[in-house]
Amino acid sequence: MSKASLKILIITESLDVNANSAAKGRLALINSFKLAGFYPEVYHYTQKEIRIDDVKCTPVFEEKFSAMYLLSRLHRLFFRWLKIDIGNITNILFGFSFGFFNDRNSVYKAIKKVDIEQYQMVWTFSQGSSFRSHAALLKLPKWHNKWYAYVHDPYPHHLYPRPYNFIEYGYKKKRYFFMDITKKAYKVVFPSLLLKEWMESYYIDVKEKSLILPHPLVTAKSSKDSLPEYFDSNKFNVLHAGNLLNLRDPLPLVEAYQKFLEIKPEAKNDSALLFIGKKSIFQDYLNKKRQYIPQLYISKDYEDFNKVFSMQQFTSVNVILEAKSEISPFLPGKFPHCVAANKPILLIGPHYSECKRLLGNDYSYLFDFDDIEKLTNSIVFLYDTWKQNSNNLTLNRPDLLHYLSADYSKEILISEL
Repeated sequence: MSKASLKILIITESLDVNANSAAKGRLALINSFKLAGFYPEVYHYTQKEIRIDDVKCTPVFEEKFSAMYLLSRLHRLFFRWLKIDIGNITNILFGFSFGFFNDRNSVYKAIKKVDIEQYQMVWTFSQGSSFRSHAALLKLPKWHNKWYAYVHDPYPHHLYPRPYNFIEYGYKKKRYFFMDITKKAYKVVFPSLLLKEWMESYYIDVKEKSLILPHPLVTAKSSKDSLPEYFDSNKFNVLHAGNLLNLRDPLPLVEAYQKFLEIKPEAKNDSALLFIGKKSIFQDYLNKKRQYIPQLYISKDYEDFNKVFSMQQFTSVNVILEAKSEISPFLPGKFPHCVAANKPILLIGPHYSECKRLLGNDYSYLFDFDDIEKLTNSIVFLYDTWKQNSNNLTLNRPDLLHYLSADYSKEILISEL
């Protein structure tokens, strides 16, 4: 088989783009493989039918006639009826819940009969911190020499950089589980160079078998018809699309925008600052600010993906807000959306940041968390530019467009053969 006809088997947890951000990124990768001229085939645990044009998708459904399924349901009933949560105990004893093991077994039983000789690569995608598809592959040693284990975040959770400080029950067993993945997978794939280096400091096997493949550009279509009523594309819009996650403090952006309105009072009629995502611990602060800044819009919950993507494409300025930390090794899933929009990106984050690394030290709109004055002046400048000619507000980064393209994915995958 030629390199151009590469067949890739993909085992993933969810492809529901409106359920979680991870699904958006994984779907973009699948489409990137397809656009590169390869032949991806997908087994997914979304628990409903999913269609991808020109890609064979096989749903994997939960096993409901097993001991693990029964135990997972008893766990739920204990909590519902007696308010007793045995999940912490099972995590301490086994590292994972009964539900996790049942899901792993469900995926394993669905894929174990696949003829792996048909494929040159097998990729596992996860969501959040579950890694169920990876756990299923651990049970198939004959597949390991073709296994590309995709890792989008640090694992377990206590390996996140500060200020993330959550320690899960059973973290030691989770750590051994993940160490097993790094030892047995043929390659461990990361969307970010800084994430690879971060994980390498905890898992020595990553050093010799890592691969960097960034979140690719999405193939979704944007349309003004998809824009919600509260979004006026004729205004100077500063948009933060994505959850604040209780750690992405919006204060620098809100304070800078308020100062911008004081400097440019005429902007009160033709500008807006929008936060789109779930509620967070900053909700009270934002609601109080909205009493003084009616131009501030705060969504009540998730918004439909197509609406959010369209807003990102038709806004004047996109914002990437990272957690206040010494390092942010993550490549946000919305980064390629913002690059595709070709609009200026205001990046507020720590000195060591994958986004800052990609944008480069010479990029004009990089801000630390205390750079409110600098941020204010930049918003003023961007507004004045928009007033003169909104078409002049561009990102203009063909290098990033290539880095996030299907062509780049093709280069990376072909180099692996």
